[in-house]
Amino acid sequence: MTEVIVAGAGPTGLSLACELALAGVDVLVVERLPYRIEQTKGGSLQPRTQELLELRGLLEPMRARAISREPVGGHFAMLPVPLDCTAWDTAHPYPLSIPQWEVEEVLEERATALGVKVLREAPVTAVEQSDDGVIVTAGDRRIEARYLVACDGGHSTVRKLLGVPFPGRPGTYTAVLADVRLSSVSDLVPKSIGHISTLSRHTDDRWVMLVPVGGDRYRFTGGVAGEQEQAKDRPVTFEEIAEQLRIVYGEQTVPAAVDNASRFGDATRQVESYRAGNVFFAGDAAHIHPPFGGQGLNLGVQDAFNLGWKMAAVLRGHASANLLDTYHAERHPAGAWILHITQAQRVFATPGPSADVSELREVFTDLIRLPEANRHLAGLMSGLSHSYDLPGDHPLVGHRVAGLDPSLFLAGKPVLLDLAGILPPDLGATRAQPVDGLPHAILVRPDGYAAWAADADPDLDALIGDPCRALLP
Repeated sequence: MTEVIVAGAGPTGLSLACELALAGVDVLVVERLPYRIEQTKGGSLQPRTQELLELRGLLEPMRARAISREPVGGHFAMLPVPLDCTAWDTAHPYPLSIPQWEVEEVLEERATALGVKVLREAPVTAVEQSDDGVIVTAGDRRIEARYLVACDGGHSTVRKLLGVPFPGRPGTYTAVLADVRLSSVSDLVPKSIGHISTLSRHTDDRWVMLVPVGGDRYRFTGGVAGEQEQAKDRPVTFEEIAEQLRIVYGEQTVPAAVDNASRFGDATRQVESYRAGNVFFAGDAAHIHPPFGGQGLNLGVQDAFNLGWKMAAVLRGHASANLLDTYHAERHPAGAWILHITQAQRVFATPGPSADVSELREVFTDLIRLPEANRHLAGLMSGLSHSYDLPGDHPLVGHRVAGLDPSLFLAGKPVLLDLAGILPPDLGATRAQPVDGLPHAILVRPDGYAAWAADADPDLDALIGDPCRALLP
């Protein structure tokens, strides 16, 4: 028996396990694979994800493992204009390049230190629900829990066992992801990680992105225009990658070895509800989308930070079970918006565009150079502009709170700050020096979003009533 079962030991599942365990919740992570696959996929942490990880002291160990890259912003549809996040008041305006397996390793080290058990070679084969909880068969074990969270990827077994629909649109292409070592390179091969527009090349029908990850090692992503998603299960061959490299980067670019190669598509799907009884869906189990802009890992981690504190509050009796319904209410629109902006980028990113699309691409590229347009897209792609529709009159409510000391949130608890001495002492607020741009008093959720704020004459009825009551110290 445990309180929460998390299916899947990827970044989403392990982030959620950390959040729950930090609040004292008993968590078991079940994973079908026997060991972590050391493939350099999912290699970018967006600025908002970095902010969240910093709130728990997890960013520095990831920075220590990061791959060196130029200080340059993200992108929209691989267009050659960096997105400038410095206008969004963040300490982390640039993406952080780190292989997904390194992210998982840091998260699993933290999770196990907090008492989380990770059970490998334990695929979920059955899920039974009752009013009081779930019984999950994983490997040779039957495990009882109050809740199950499916973080088991785009082909989620949990989702299929429950018969939960996954509506959307099928993919338009299939591409290859692989770790390669090159025995020789042409002058066209990038020597460092810069803006994505400097890492990608294409012919009329082929495209390749090579990311140098150290020495002779590169992350290879590439495809052929018109190769449909039905080819996704076909094995990747050494000869296939060698041909792609030769055509796109010239005869001098020769692979010495290919490791961990796989195929992926650009299908777009999202579950209609992130909750099915006592089962919740997060990460790719809840949504899949085209890979433009490095959104997948980040969207899943942000799902986990939203659900974790809410589930812990309910399990510890600090909030009613209704709080868990806000997970879908807040994260489903966030996921839908990412699906929207990743699909939109297909128009510009497809190799061999028509003459009309080429002209439109040039026009849009010029638009992104305008500061306000650049700021808008930077906020979308980095996650810094995301907000939730929360009750309250103050304009900061529902938005991320910038400028606070991250150490205030290391315990994973909400923080009530009194920056001007306007709150009664019995509320247990933390007194702090005023911060430029912030109100006199503010209640910040564990995921860094403002739940209540006041500049003067605070509305204490709103502060101590639902939904803020569960967040008070």
